[in-house]
Amino acid sequence: MVAGARRRAVRGGDRQIDTAHLLHSLLESDPEVRAAVGDAPQLARLLGYLVQRSIGYGLRWQSTVEDSGAIAVVPDPALYGGEPKDTGGWSPAAAAAMEDARRRARERGETRAHGTDLLAALVVDPQSRAVEVLERAGVPAHGLRARIEARAGEHADDGAAC
Repeated sequence: MVAGARRRAVRGGDRQIDTAHLLHSLLESDPEVRAAVGDAPQLARLLGYLVQRSIGYGLRWQSTVEDSGAIAVVPDPALYGGEPKDTGGWSPAAAAAMEDARRRARERGETRAHGTDLLAALVVDPQSRAVEVLERAGVPAHGLRARIEARAGEHADDGAAC
């Protein structure tokens, strides 16, 4: 999934992997994520919107770093005489979402996050590009988060791994 997001960022000439790249890759690779998003027309609208973004819609994002302000952006230590940090090519919002997904998995006692963990983490920041894409495609992020949480509760009640 991460490789797909990275390919999308490189192909689009984007400076970093952002939350919209992660969302696009998740939708293409994870059936549970697609099921959480909603019905076929809603999913088709969302994927269509993401494809539009990848062929030109995202041009306004290429020269910017995704930072909604919800997370502190840590400046590069090289600016202050330290060693340059390796950002790994992630926007601050995408890095925070990946960490939140790992935290969700750890809370369940698992070592690896599931696609729905990352999807839930992507919709937490209302200023992220993933939320912007979801909202523009007619998928309310707050409703999506509630569906993900409800599905996780159902799986926990069944004793099944999500």
